Amino acid sequence: MKEVEIECPCCESRLVVDVRTQTVLRHAPKESLDEFGKPVRDGRRWDAAARTVTDRESRSEDAFDSALNRERSRTRDLDDLFKKAQDKVDDRTRRHDE
Repeated sequence: MKEVEIECPCCESRLVVDVRTQTVLRHAPKESLDEFGKPVRDGRRWDAAARTVTDRESRSEDAFDSALNRERSRTRDLDDLFKKAQDKVDDRTRRHDE
């Protein structure tokens, strides 16, 4: 991925743009830049990003557990359907034999 960093001519914010997709990847308002035009590190943003990752991991585990339970239930449901079909065949066979 090729990125370029540019300054917005209107608001003087720093933008990081993906050249291939022509999308803005990061934006830093002028107020959040140091004297060299680089974004100032902000601990709150880091904490928010860490929470996002932790929350994502938690949701992934929940989704996996949910999918696993559905699969277990699905197997049991299919076994029940097979048993009902087998019972139906057995009933018809008994009635036919009588």
